[in-house]
Amino acid sequence: MPLIVRTYIKTALVYLVVSLLLALAITANPAWSLLRPVYIHLLIVGWITQLIMGVALWMFPKYSKTLPRGNEKLAWGIYAALNLGLLLRGIGEPIIEYQRSPVAGWLLVISAGGPPRPAPR
Repeated sequence: MPLIVRTYIKTALVYLVVSLLLALAITANPAWSLLRPVYIHLLIVGWITQLIMGVALWMFPKYSKTLPRGNEKLAWGIYAALNLGLLLRGIGEPIIEYQRSPVAGWLLVISAGGPPRPAPR
């Protein structure tokens, strides 16, 4: 199994454990309920999406003989962008739930991939 596939799957499992620990903390202490959006995001994007991406890189048909997984630099870039977005979301979401702040709002915008673009006409 290629390194990129193992990295996606191992990271997905780490997100599963972290999200389950967050769920336990939220259940045990209602004051932690402002972390509920972070918990859901870590579970869905961190665990499920990364697991799907890792398995897809491993199982899908080969791209070519010389590049069996396609452009591996692109896969690493997507991995870095996805995890950076999750980290920024995990920081910005509790801040914006606790106290509305322009900095936290921009953290959420950056975590989503940048400012919204106008719809094409």
